[in-house]
Amino acid sequence: MKYAKRILALTLIMVPVLAAAQLTATQKIVAQVPFEFMVANKHVPAGECSVQLAIAGGRTLMIRNAAAKVGLFSMANPGETKKPASTYALVFHKYGDQYFLTGIKLAAERTTYVLPQSKAEAEIRAQNVPATEEILVASLK
Repeated sequence: MKYAKRILALTLIMVPVLAAAQLTATQKIVAQVPFEFMVANKHVPAGECSVQLAIAGGRTLMIRNAAAKVGLFSMANPGETKKPASTYALVFHKYGDQYFLTGIKLAAERTTYVLPQSKAEAEIRAQNVPATEEILVASLK
């Protein structure tokens, strides 16, 4: 019982530390995307795109291309990788000439955000079209 209390106390101390490793609502990841892509069944034109949490501690990402006046929200599941990412990055799946945003990597962190597969991507995958993964380096602003 004595050890259970210590473990509980240690767990309560570590939870805020682990949460701090995630993207915050005030941080914005920005990348110059040279192609049109889809998120949540919506097209986003090529150009400078920014990604940030919609609310602190949430799972909803806000994705914007201000020049094209496009903004949308998408749910994302935070996950962890074995090794920390070397840089901030946007991860896309490419099928022929179509791109789908599938994830966000955070520099020096094991935390990644995985976006759900859109209906359009699911339809393409159902046709057994091979996909390649494209990673665009981004920066934190």
